[in-house]
Amino acid sequence: MNDVPEKQHDTERDWAAIAQSLAPVEVIDEPVLVKKRSRDFFWYSPILNQELRKCFGDLVALPKTRQELAQCLAVAYSEEIPVVLRGGGTGNYGQAVPLEGGLIIETTAMNRILEIGDGFVRAEAGALMADINAALQPEGWEMAMFPSTQDIATVGGFVAGGSAGIGSVANGPLRENGNIISIKALSMEAEPVEHSFDGDDVLQIHHAWGLNGAITEVTLRTVPTQDWIGCMAGFDDYADCYRAGYALASAPDEDIARKLCSTVDSRICDYFPRLENHVPKGKHLLVSLVPRDQLPAFRNLIEAHGGTVHLAMDEEERTRLRLPHVFEFAYNHTTLQVLKSDRSATYQQIGVPDPSDSDRVAAMRNKLGDDVWSHHEFTRAGGKVLTADLPIIWFKNPERLAEINATYESDGFTVYDAHLNAIEGNHMQPDYRHLAWKKRLDPKGLLNPGKSRVWEKLRHLSPEEIEAMGHKNET
Repeated sequence: MNDVPEKQHDTERDWAAIAQSLAPVEVIDEPVLVKKRSRDFFWYSPILNQELRKCFGDLVALPKTRQELAQCLAVAYSEEIPVVLRGGGTGNYGQAVPLEGGLIIETTAMNRILEIGDGFVRAEAGALMADINAALQPEGWEMAMFPSTQDIATVGGFVAGGSAGIGSVANGPLRENGNIISIKALSMEAEPVEHSFDGDDVLQIHHAWGLNGAITEVTLRTVPTQDWIGCMAGFDDYADCYRAGYALASAPDEDIARKLCSTVDSRICDYFPRLENHVPKGKHLLVSLVPRDQLPAFRNLIEAHGGTVHLAMDEEERTRLRLPHVFEFAYNHTTLQVLKSDRSATYQQIGVPDPSDSDRVAAMRNKLGDDVWSHHEFTRAGGKVLTADLPIIWFKNPERLAEINATYESDGFTVYDAHLNAIEGNHMQPDYRHLAWKKRLDPKGLLNPGKSRVWEKLRHLSPEEIEAMGHKNET
């Protein structure tokens, strides 16, 4: 792949004057620091790394309140400055990368936890997921789900760019009814207005990548906390490991109310050096979190599928062993563990057509070749078990990646391409509700420009006309 020149920005803007107009909002104008905040985890993809690594903003603002955030949006609207909202920068597709330069608004200083109630938590957009979980536990609650990157991920970023996480195998994805209770977001206009989205209307803003409003506050569902045991079980055969994972994900909650269920190829496990003295080399790994009182049932399930439980740790034991949380061996933390040692690795996102058909999964493993290593995540949606393959792929070139994608698709597996920097495309159809609200809340199209492939074709239409296009597609 050819080298990409640094994107040229509007050098005629007086950024010092713009910074002054933002006062008293704290700003960062040091180029090295601005460039650092222009990145997220897009470098997981060598394709996105090539496309995005020289895309930078011009100025960073760090509002501490929604009033300061509104001021940033009003100034940018007046000056017609592109704006990218940023939380912890843990997205994998360049969601927080400014394609057209401009102002980066980092929300991490808007981090108050506002209210903890019976089955919910309300927090500002910049609150860290780990901090929210820590505040909930003494009250007897925990997040219904959270990302494996919870130490640096913000709740606003998770809602704007995420879809599932630890807990989704018990409580469904973020978009499942009731998981997101409410979202508040500011419009980008001369005098920004805060809009509240409740119930099903949260889907107007959820997973829109910050294209159609600046999230200020989120209310999420919480569930009663449990005495969780982090478990790792080893298997000689990946098919047995996968079958155990499906059985665990399918188990009734009264038997095993697991909140994590991941299976990992033994070759990937070789990149987990901290497990060397705890899990025998060459074992395929099942990673889970189960309630302490259901640990015997978990052991029975593992043994029935030919596996052995090698680790079963509460928090005190994990600390004593100096091991990471088990969820750091799941989701895209698995990819990160490999990339720490070898940057030639990448990954993909694959939907498994029938999670119960382990033979079909095994056959696909055999078709793919030695440069694709399986890693499956089990979740639930509407009570139904879903499975995603997040394989490690040893990247050679885009042509080989396309071959791998075609191999999956030839047997009905769905490729949700992790190497695209657009919210639509490759089985992700345009969400006309998102785009209608973009027209309402961002009439100049300044929020995260370039991330929607269809916005420029629709921006001349009214919100109602854009929304009607979605209804037309549904019929």
